Amino acid sequence: MSDLFIQILCVVVGLIVGFFGARYYFKKQLQKNPPINEKMIRAMFMEMGRKPTEAQIKRIMKSMNSQYK
Repeated sequence: MSDLFIQILCVVVGLIVGFFGARYYFKKQLQKNPPINEKMIRAMFMEMGRKPTEAQIKRIMKSMNSQYK
């Protein structure tokens, strides 16, 4: 009976450690390689027929970066 309890406990601890490890790794990768950059924002504005100002681009980048922290 105690062997079964130890196995279940090990699985639960492994799942918890794996979850937090994967979460940490994923956040670290998002900070290194953001899914969108300033060049992409400029291209989206140009496709809409608008010329973005630098302030608009910085504001959008700031809001994107605040979501991943």
